[in-house]
Amino acid sequence: MRYSRDLRGYGEHTPDPQWPGGARIAVQFVVNYEEGGENSIEHGDAASEAFLSEIIGAQPWPGKRHWNMESIYDYGARPGFWRLHRMLRGIPVTVYGVATALERSPEQVAAMKAAGWEIATHGLKWIDYRDIPREIEADHIAQAVELHSRVTGERPRGFYQGRCSMNTVALGCEEGGFEYLSDTIADELPYWHVHDGKPQLMVPYTMDANDMRFSSGQGFGTGTDFLDYLRDSFDVLYAEGAAGAPKMMSIGLHCRLAGRPGRAMAIQRFLDHCRQHEGVWFASRLDIARHWARVHPYRSRLRPSQMNRDDFVHRFGGIYEHSPFIAERVWDGEMGAVHDSPAGLAARMAQVFRAASDEERLGVLVAHPDLAGKLAQAKRLTAESTAEQASAGLDSLTDDERATFTRLNDAYVAKHGFPFIIAVRDHDKPGIMAAMQARAQNDTLTERAEAERQVMRIAELRLNEALT
Repeated sequence: MRYSRDLRGYGEHTPDPQWPGGARIAVQFVVNYEEGGENSIEHGDAASEAFLSEIIGAQPWPGKRHWNMESIYDYGARPGFWRLHRMLRGIPVTVYGVATALERSPEQVAAMKAAGWEIATHGLKWIDYRDIPREIEADHIAQAVELHSRVTGERPRGFYQGRCSMNTVALGCEEGGFEYLSDTIADELPYWHVHDGKPQLMVPYTMDANDMRFSSGQGFGTGTDFLDYLRDSFDVLYAEGAAGAPKMMSIGLHCRLAGRPGRAMAIQRFLDHCRQHEGVWFASRLDIARHWARVHPYRSRLRPSQMNRDDFVHRFGGIYEHSPFIAERVWDGEMGAVHDSPAGLAARMAQVFRAASDEERLGVLVAHPDLAGKLAQAKRLTAESTAEQASAGLDSLTDDERATFTRLNDAYVAKHGFPFIIAVRDHDKPGIMAAMQARAQNDTLTERAEAERQVMRIAELRLNEALT
């Protein structure tokens, strides 16, 4: 079974984004422009809007207009937008523009363009797409691009649906003209998503450093709450950047929410805080996307979770010596992106090995060759074992060393019923000899457990070589 989600991402060590000027953090403001694109009977929708407003717990009014809701959205287009526009003058902002909202706001669009702001598409209408059929959502995306292009004079290069469906990202990839998609909250750095074999850059968004939490029951109550959260987020990310792991910080704003005077001051004070620090890159999402594509272009890599069964078993069937059943059971189980890394696949293979029967595990042990034994002399080792033994110098023993290894191996097998197993890449020749002499004193139960641990370590080392 293939598992679609990627729960690993970049792992413990994130790539250096190499932000321009050696910046320690990229700070990115989004102004969501949705006013005039929300659900409304006048817009041809079945009910009034109920999302992201001052009315906590609002419900749609089927078949009816909602005067308070509409006038709250009107506020965003009227004073709210212009307040944010003045406050963010000189900052490379990205606008998430709902196409029908932009069409109804020509003066605001002109101001966005005059300010040099990037205008990405926020879809055709500000509606919930979770239950919209795939073909209708695809048509809406096409309409959004067309209308956006007519209204702004150029097609959008970024896409954020927002109230998305499970089809949205795939449809954004299939549209084919977006330099980035943002319907993801999965990371603090851009990353490449592969859809039908083609790469698509994702520039993650935020729902925490976002004024939408003013409209939720568990969110910001005052501008100070918002400021504290933004400032703390910045400080943590800035410190990580100073320590060699720069990230991006997205801030989501809505004209009808952050545009209110009691909240807008938080934006001004946060800007002041950012400007007190060196190494801060203010950027649009398109700036970030183009920088990432240039510095970290997509590179194809071996992805075990995407291989067919025969290819997977052929490639990884020898990781556990002469025991392809481990690879077969790994593939037959749940596999996902987390298993595309050496550590992830090693962990999954170890899990399968531990779950195998006692007889099967013993068979894996017995399949391992004696160190520097007759198989090695006859050049009948697997390629992996040959390389491993050579790495510790076991392919160039003196006659006395070979005799000693042979004697110790024979005594070990006679006592325990399986060969002495050790991850030779972790040791040198003297260390291996010392381990053989020390472990010869152990009882079989102890040695069985140690041998199995060594088998899993050998697999881990082999996968590190195969997948890096």
